[in-house]
Amino acid sequence: MTASREIHLVRRPDGIPKPDDFAVVPAVVADPAEGEVLVQNVLMSVDPYMRPRFNGDQALGEALIGSGIGRVIASRNPRFAQGDMVRHGAGMREHFLSDGRGLQIIVPDPDLPLSVHMHALGGTGLTAYGGLLDTGKLKDGEQVFVSTAGGAVGSVVAQIARIKGCYVVGSTGDDTKAAWLRDEAGLDAVINYKTQPLREALTAATPKGIDVYFENVGGAHLDAALTRMNQGGRIPVCGMISTYNGGGEGVRNLFLLIYGRINMQGFVASDFGHLNSQFVSDMTGWLKSGRIKYQETILEGFERAPEGLIGLFEGRNAGKMIIRVAD
Repeated sequence: MTASREIHLVRRPDGIPKPDDFAVVPAVVADPAEGEVLVQNVLMSVDPYMRPRFNGDQALGEALIGSGIGRVIASRNPRFAQGDMVRHGAGMREHFLSDGRGLQIIVPDPDLPLSVHMHALGGTGLTAYGGLLDTGKLKDGEQVFVSTAGGAVGSVVAQIARIKGCYVVGSTGDDTKAAWLRDEAGLDAVINYKTQPLREALTAATPKGIDVYFENVGGAHLDAALTRMNQGGRIPVCGMISTYNGGGEGVRNLFLLIYGRINMQGFVASDFGHLNSQFVSDMTGWLKSGRIKYQETILEGFERAPEGLIGLFEGRNAGKMIIRVAD
């Protein structure tokens, strides 16, 4: 038996989640039976997509949904050896049992930190890569706008577009993130939507219009982008974070989809399994060469997962928000 802990949702949030909406709960995990493995969480991800699930999909009094990277500490499954590092979607538990389904062995590259498998070289990176290149059908040299470009997905999208020779505009709500996007990520223009009038700033920053708008926000961002879309433009929809905590601005310009022959399509990372091998090859090369840069916000300690999640909606993360559970 192994002593463990879980993060539970104990109350449906009203707006941005609060610390009292969560609880750290002790648990005991049995020893693995035949065909099972015991996994210790090492790194956990907190992501904006989790918030809408709290309205109903996430059961109260159960471990929060979520993904991470863990270490196999005991195995009775021939597919896994003690010490294997695995990517999982087992939720916010310090330890868990698995029959192996849903576990993916990862072989960390000695030249890259393990944490990149949580963002640029993980599901975040594949979301950016597939959403831009497959759903967004990006062509070299196009005009690209990325909302929340300082976030984990947006920053990768913006840099892939730059690698493809595109003119790239990003938005963020923080001057420090804006400076990083300009000076480190190499964007052509950056808008701080909290200090600049969004529509006017976007018009000035996109003199040739927008061919691809990578949508993470919705609301006023989508409304502004629609007025700048070129005919035949594409809007891959990754997120609508402005609506996740209730409220949000309405969108008045959707009729422009008609006259602009614009394609707007949602997607999820699992749509891009057919791209995984090429993605891993491309992203590994880009990371090692420094063509893809990244930021991480790593909170130390399992019990800080709610703090990390809340921080996403208060802009307290630079790049990917990660919880380090164990070394």
